[in-house]
Amino acid sequence: MKKTDIKSLSLPQLVREMEQIGEKKFRAAQLYEWMHKKLAEDFAEMTNLSLSLREKCAEHFELTVLHAVQVQESKQDGTKKFLFELPDGNMVESVLMRYHHGNSVCISSQVGCKMGCKFCASTLGGLERSLTAAEMLEQVYAVTRKTGDRVSNVVVMGIGEPLDNMENLIRFIRMLTDEKGLHISQRNITVSTCGLVPKIKELAEEDLQVTLALSLHGATDEKRRELMPVAEKYSIAELMDACRYYFEKTGRRITFEYALAGGVNDTEEDAAGLIRLAFSVHAHVNLIPINPVRERKYTASGREAVKAFQRKLEEAGINATLRREMGRDIDGACGQLRRNHHKKK
Repeated sequence: MKKTDIKSLSLPQLVREMEQIGEKKFRAAQLYEWMHKKLAEDFAEMTNLSLSLREKCAEHFELTVLHAVQVQESKQDGTKKFLFELPDGNMVESVLMRYHHGNSVCISSQVGCKMGCKFCASTLGGLERSLTAAEMLEQVYAVTRKTGDRVSNVVVMGIGEPLDNMENLIRFIRMLTDEKGLHISQRNITVSTCGLVPKIKELAEEDLQVTLALSLHGATDEKRRELMPVAEKYSIAELMDACRYYFEKTGRRITFEYALAGGVNDTEEDAAGLIRLAFSVHAHVNLIPINPVRERKYTASGREAVKAFQRKLEEAGINATLRREMGRDIDGACGQLRRNHHKKK
């Protein structure tokens, strides 16, 4: 008998499951609290449930729990990178970053990625599969259990394209922000995308208050096509139209993620193009010195080039921040730790 993935069930779905196994409705709320607020790792921990119910749960349900097979901690800034093994033996990465405003966890949404961005380690082995809502939630829960610290911000920007796993992504967001769970504010959740135009519009219809981060990385179609295969399908004009639609529907300002690669997209012409695009949709720009990946040819822009690029944007009136280079000494780029683990095996 295939067991039901209980941690991916919403509370109404869990109520129906309890009724199907002959239990009272209120048991669903108790189970939900154990899984999503108390972060229990086993049905045996759920001590206000009868022994017979715990045994029923173990018989009918799979309780997804992730354990770290490797943890690296940066000596530079305390960033922690976790390599988690999934129930089927696949691996994903999560990163804990500590800021003065709280702890932020960056999670993965897929095992591998099919988007093929030229500077990214996540896509080197292609896509294995998408993660369930439980596997996404468990990355946050496992980091919380491991550190004992509350997570206040979540970024879906690790391995995978989140909008290519839309159904599980939406379920994950709703459960993570549920007051009966960890109750993290929707405004403290950021979802990244390489630019799947129809999915951006679909996300806008979900009545959520999350921040959308568009991985732009080029201010012209030609430059984007050089770096990102998805640009062959969706033009910048289509992307900007989708960004405007998202802003109109949600009132949430878009963030442009812009990874600076030396001699590739960091010229004055690139800055001018980025300024035009940011103005057109009132976007915030987050500049990222690219994390070097051994299998890729791209290197980060020099410090002076990065500062000069940021100055050009700010002088034009664009709100441009420079992302702190966190975890570079522990294979900080998405997908590197997972790839190295596979090579060693």
